[in-house]
Amino acid sequence: MRILVTGGSGFIGSHVADLLAARGHRPLVLDALLRAAHGDGPPPWTADHETVHGDVRDADLLARLLPGVDAVCHQAAMVGHGVDPFDAPDYAAHNDLGTAVLLAEMHRARVDRLVLAGSMVVYGEGRYDCDRHGTVRPGPRVLVDLAAGRYEPGCPRCGDPLRPGLVDEDAPTDPRSTYAATKLAQEHLAAAWARQTGGSVWSLRYHNVFGPRMPRDTPYAGVASIFRSALERGEAPRVMEDGAQLRDFVHVTDVAVANVLALTAPAPPAALTAVNVCSGEPHTVGELATELAAAMGGPAPEIVGGARPGDVRHVVADPARARELLGFHAAVRFADGVRAFATDPLRAPAAGSA
Repeated sequence: MRILVTGGSGFIGSHVADLLAARGHRPLVLDALLRAAHGDGPPPWTADHETVHGDVRDADLLARLLPGVDAVCHQAAMVGHGVDPFDAPDYAAHNDLGTAVLLAEMHRARVDRLVLAGSMVVYGEGRYDCDRHGTVRPGPRVLVDLAAGRYEPGCPRCGDPLRPGLVDEDAPTDPRSTYAATKLAQEHLAAAWARQTGGSVWSLRYHNVFGPRMPRDTPYAGVASIFRSALERGEAPRVMEDGAQLRDFVHVTDVAVANVLALTAPAPPAALTAVNVCSGEPHTVGELATELAAAMGGPAPEIVGGARPGDVRHVVADPARARELLGFHAAVRFADGVRAFATDPLRAPAAGSA
């Protein structure tokens, strides 16, 4: 298959392109090489594939690239928590306008198969159960509670403590950041396109991805990269809240496998079918910091309290649907992945890039 991989020079996209080529497919990489992720030039692994430097919002460029393509793997996006609301136009432009232009040009070129890089951020908080009221959806945490160190959300009906559980793909969506809102909008745009055209979409809702080629030293980097940068400076990784917030950390090589499975699987059962791409092995953010500090021989993590606006307390995933529909299961265990991450090559952006 000839597969257009948007964002194919980036952290996840480059691993997808590598695996596609290794399995006999022909990836065509399109990447805008944004300085916030790539620094001043293309990464060395770009040379391994047919690569076009360009923007997914460029309809004329897409019109030249899409004929002869069998499927599109759409990884291009602005990612991360961001800095402040001034980021919103860039997030919407790259993530949502970019997706809309891509879908329009796919229709023009009669390409009807899309694998979308979705995200667990569309859920907001994960699943919670109350002893008295069953499964409930807590609202956003309030600043006065966070300032007082009360991080756990209570039952919205009785205020009792809640038990976090595994969130499945049928959970209500509740995006709580600009990035999250744009990722959910991507799914809505793709679903509308699929219904209008008869196309098909797998939305792979990535959980906390880590591994080689992560961007570093940027406000858009993931928490694993932020912790490692601190340790390389000889500083303790600073862990917000009390470090007990639960996440599912999944290795980038497993995420690449999930993408290739989706690109080569039969059409999904609905116009857009979302699946969690996760390890199925929940861990706390504090555990990540502790394991990485030990692997790097650095200082123990420092618990600093506080929380960023829009942060959620717990979100961990149910892996059952990805296993059932795609035959996907994560192969890299948390401890092994973190030890390797201590020395994995990362991408350093240009100083002062935005």
